[in-house]
Amino acid sequence: MPLLNKVRTAVPGGPGGDTAASLSRLRFALTLFFALDGFLFAGWVVRIPAIKQQTGASAGDLGLALLGVSAGAVVTMTLTGRLCRRFGSHAVTVATAVLLSLSIALPALTHSPLALGLVLLLFGAAYGGINVAMNSAAVDLVAALRRPVMPSFHAAFSLGGMLGAGIGGLVAGSVSPAAHLLGLTVAGLLLTAAAGPVLLRQPSPAPPEQISASSDRPQGAAGSRGLVVVFGVIALCTAYGEGALADWGALHLEQDLHAHPGVAAAGYSLFALTMTVGRLSGTALLERLGQTRTLVAGGTTAAGGMLLGALAPSIWLALLGFAVTGLGLANIFPVAVARAGALAGPSGVAAASTLGYGGMLLGPPSIGFLADWFSLPLALTTVAVLAAGAAVIGYAARNARVPVPVE
Repeated sequence: MPLLNKVRTAVPGGPGGDTAASLSRLRFALTLFFALDGFLFAGWVVRIPAIKQQTGASAGDLGLALLGVSAGAVVTMTLTGRLCRRFGSHAVTVATAVLLSLSIALPALTHSPLALGLVLLLFGAAYGGINVAMNSAAVDLVAALRRPVMPSFHAAFSLGGMLGAGIGGLVAGSVSPAAHLLGLTVAGLLLTAAAGPVLLRQPSPAPPEQISASSDRPQGAAGSRGLVVVFGVIALCTAYGEGALADWGALHLEQDLHAHPGVAAAGYSLFALTMTVGRLSGTALLERLGQTRTLVAGGTTAAGGMLLGALAPSIWLALLGFAVTGLGLANIFPVAVARAGALAGPSGVAAASTLGYGGMLLGPPSIGFLADWFSLPLALTTVAVLAAGAAVIGYAARNARVPVPVE
């Protein structure tokens, strides 16, 4: 049965004997872990300039050190799916949250680019691991709730990131990186201690029948793997835009449209804000439109918004374009990861997340090369092209099938 446009409501005492109250507690705890992930990562990002100065790294040295985050995340994402199948996504989520909280304090203790790169490998491994684990747990919870609530988890990540960046910006001038990042460690461990037991006490709520019965999947195992790649490519298309706007949006506004630095910096903030708003309303949107229409509408909206943002002749039109792009991209990644998880469990989440994260890494350097060869506004139009591609792929995959929940 196609999952695309069929939404069910939560059933108290539903699958696996879970009550509505226990599922609600589980959802709240899992939401806290998504918010923690965004909070910690943003807290680290805002201290990168201070860490660069502390280690004496050149721009090139810093770039190589930062690859440690990417390398650690990508390698771990490919392994975390197996760990989730063996130990359960809840236990892996808690374990990686502890590791992420501890490792975030390490960059402030380094005094060379090499040492920084090595500790960022550990930080990246924890970051990649928790992303796969908590998304796998969320996929199972979505199946148990029988409501498309995945965007609400990603909204929590966005809100956590905004909070982490805001606090980091406020304390950057008065608190040392070591004290700030150690404070993040304490906050992360306290939240994990509070929310972790809820996950550890409850097994995954999705019944095993939901990921069995190959007869319910006419495409077969090979077809499932192929469809996971398809949804991973959709995730890549949207993550490419997030990475590109994070690194190049402000420069476009300042360099090409001569915006004041403060206004230019607000460009990405506006994009992030509208993406958060879009994700907060994502469940209602999915219930109303279904997954196919949400993917198509989101990709089309993002494509139009980015064309405006890249090619507009005025600052305010470009800002409007950035805002529209955020609304359009908001729910594409959550839907893609949810579909991949529904098709192949933790392995599907791992594959889609790895491809999506690859898109976030691919975006900034690709924009840079294209800007050198052509121009930055033209390079930014590739975000629109990929967003439109996500809409086309989403429509083409409209008949993808996933296991039917056992009543």
